[in-house]
Amino acid sequence: MNSLRTPLISVLMPVRDGGVDLATAVDSILGQTLTDIELVIVDDGSTDGAVDVLQDNGDPRLKLFSNPGRGIVSALNFAASRAKGRYFARMDADDIAMPLRLERQLELLEHDSSIGIVGAEVEIFAGDGDVGEGYRLYQDWINGLRTPQAIGREMFVESPIPHPTAMLSNSLFQSLGGYRDVPWAEDYDLWLRAHLQGVGMAKPDGVLLKWRDSEDRLSRADRRYAMDRFIDAKAHYLAKSQLRNRNAVIWGAAPTGARLHDALEREGASTVAFIDIDPKKIGGRKRGRPVLPAAAAAEVAPALIVGAVGSRGARAEIRNELDGHGMTEGEDYLFAA
Repeated sequence: MNSLRTPLISVLMPVRDGGVDLATAVDSILGQTLTDIELVIVDDGSTDGAVDVLQDNGDPRLKLFSNPGRGIVSALNFAASRAKGRYFARMDADDIAMPLRLERQLELLEHDSSIGIVGAEVEIFAGDGDVGEGYRLYQDWINGLRTPQAIGREMFVESPIPHPTAMLSNSLFQSLGGYRDVPWAEDYDLWLRAHLQGVGMAKPDGVLLKWRDSEDRLSRADRRYAMDRFIDAKAHYLAKSQLRNRNAVIWGAAPTGARLHDALEREGASTVAFIDIDPKKIGGRKRGRPVLPAAAAAEVAPALIVGAVGSRGARAEIRNELDGHGMTEGEDYLFAA
């Protein structure tokens, strides 16, 4: 491949001390069945020498840059500014892409013009043993969201597109304003901005990325990935969209619901009541708002019911209750936990 030719896909990979896993991640991208690519690696202040070893790789599609110690958002935007491809794909320095990953994603992206961002199903793995039950449940949730409808429905539950699986056009990335340095996760912020603009998101069927879980993973170590920061992100974008001219009723008077109430209030959105199934809470008050029984859900319109119960199976139970009242998910209610 001519190194001067504009590649079809630019894969953006920020690295800080990638260690022994970096070479495997790089090989998994350069070994893709879709070869019309460039791999743009930005070294964000590494001290382990792993990036230096790549200087001898010899593949002209590998592009190495340095953006020392300025953080992942800066490194990602720096990579995007150097990338030449029509499409951008993300990759982390310790994950493993399946050989058909980019080919399958591009097929889906180009097949349907209503889809602007493509992710992938993942297999979460740990180098030192089995992953915990929480991550297995998260994997099942992530992999179960493949259509634009399913992803849109649960956009405010959690980030539905694993960041290292994402692919979108260069032009869409630019129109969204790239990554922003915000108090919460930079990828979730980008997906929420895209969602507000009506961008469809989807995933091909089948696992296309092995997603490594490790103790020093950024989502474990960086405060921006903490649960309360995700609640702040949800509140910020709910206040800009569904709750812009509408009150909220929060289903769940436990700590998660209370935190969501507080975050919504900070964003200028009003919560007028809580709903709960705990008889000890019903009839009382939470944050100065009445706590209503589930049966009252049929009477709170035009307020938007926002589910904020994170326990296993809660969404299905709440959905059954509200659907039984003739309510429509996405219009009369949605979930934020």
